[in-house]
Amino acid sequence: MKIIVCIKQVPNTSEVKINPDGTLKRDGVPSIMNPDDKAGLEFALRLKEAHGAHVTVISMGPMQANKVLAEAVAMGADKGVLLSGREFAGADTLATSKALAAAIRTMEYDLIIAGRQAIDGDTAQVGPQIAEHLDLPQVSYVTNVEVVDGGYKVTRQFEDGHQVLKVPSPALLTCLSSATKARYMRVKGIMNVTSNCEEEPLSVIGFNDIQVDANEMGLKGSPTRVKETRNKEFSANHDVRDNLDSREAAKLIVEKLQERHIL
Repeated sequence: MKIIVCIKQVPNTSEVKINPDGTLKRDGVPSIMNPDDKAGLEFALRLKEAHGAHVTVISMGPMQANKVLAEAVAMGADKGVLLSGREFAGADTLATSKALAAAIRTMEYDLIIAGRQAIDGDTAQVGPQIAEHLDLPQVSYVTNVEVVDGGYKVTRQFEDGHQVLKVPSPALLTCLSSATKARYMRVKGIMNVTSNCEEEPLSVIGFNDIQVDANEMGLKGSPTRVKETRNKEFSANHDVRDNLDSREAAKLIVEKLQERHIL
């Protein structure tokens, strides 16, 4: 069984700075593995322990993104692949998903796992778009996955409940960080990353290693643009009423909600 996990290096701060072209300014900002992706990796590692799967993690980004791949291998993944190059810079979700899908086409897989969304964009688009490019069945908001005959038994979360589905193999799943607690890096895994193994645990591929149209990559191939960014502003205006009984308070709340067209 071969599993590919898509992970992303994201800024570990709410004070994200933006370049003039609308892309994130990452220099000098501490980075972490995206939490939802880390949950997806944990699911993959549990399947590895239960079924002897081979787990490959893949990420697209600058060379510094190798740090999260090394962390993934230290947690228990077998191999990390970084898709990197100037051609991919400034990519939106569509260009990113096309590049990752093209890279994944060069690999063998029975299951692809990704996080629901990245905390630096919150779009929840890349995973489902990869599934569309690869013509795979997909399930989002996954909280549990089990291997069954011919595929997977998947539990997905709704606002007011859960849905259990059977999905054929191969498939793509996107996971929630709240669904599981990811393990820590292991000493053996850290040694695997830093030692000279016969099979290099981390590798880098570039634009020339995948079959894509240059016009569909990076900023050039991104149909979306960030028009404006600004910080949220909070108003300190409050309407304080004292000495109201429960009936009067309920009536006042309803009136305020109707004024704002919420009711």
